[in-house]
Amino acid sequence: MVRCINAVSLLAIPFLLSFFPLYAALRRIPVYEEFVEGAKEGFNVAVRIIPYLVAMLVAIGMFRGAGGIDLLAKMLKPELDLVHFPTELLPMALMRPLSGSGTLALFSDLVRQRGPDDLIVRMAGTIYGSTETTFYVIAVYFGAASVKRTRHAVPAGLIADAAGVMASVVVCRLVFGAN
Repeated sequence: MVRCINAVSLLAIPFLLSFFPLYAALRRIPVYEEFVEGAKEGFNVAVRIIPYLVAMLVAIGMFRGAGGIDLLAKMLKPELDLVHFPTELLPMALMRPLSGSGTLALFSDLVRQRGPDDLIVRMAGTIYGSTETTFYVIAVYFGAASVKRTRHAVPAGLIADAAGVMASVVVCRLVFGAN
C-alpha cells in the first residue's frame, strides 16, 4: 500500500502538468495564447493588490518593532497560565493571521532557542501548519477582486485560526506528553 501511495505521489505532479495542456490542445484551445493572457491578468492583479500588502506589512513591522507583541504577552501571562497555554506561543499565534514570513521568523527563533524536539516547538510547528494567514489572504484575494466589504470572512477566518491554535496545543500535549 505504501509503495502504491509513493508511486502515485511521485507521478501526480508530472501527470497534472502534462494532462491539462494536452487536454486543452485536443479541444483545439490555443494553449500558449491562453497562458500568456492569464499571465497578463496575473500581473494586473499583482499591481492592484500591492497597496493592500504594503499597508499590512508596514503595520505589522511597526507593531512588532515597537514591542507591542511582547507587551501583550506579558499582560496576558496570568490568563494564559490558567488555561495552560504557553506564553512563548502567543507572539506566533498573534502573528500568524497577519504574516507567514513573520510567523516563520518567530518559529525559527523558537527552534534556535529550544531545539527541534521541545514540546513548545512542536506546538509552534503544529500551529504554523494548522492556521492561515487570514488577513494576508483577505488582502490578496479581496483586493484582487476589488471587494471592499469582507462581511463574515474575517471573523470566520479568525475563529478558524483560534481553533487551530487551541487544537495544536491540546493535541501536542496529548501526543507528545505534558510539559
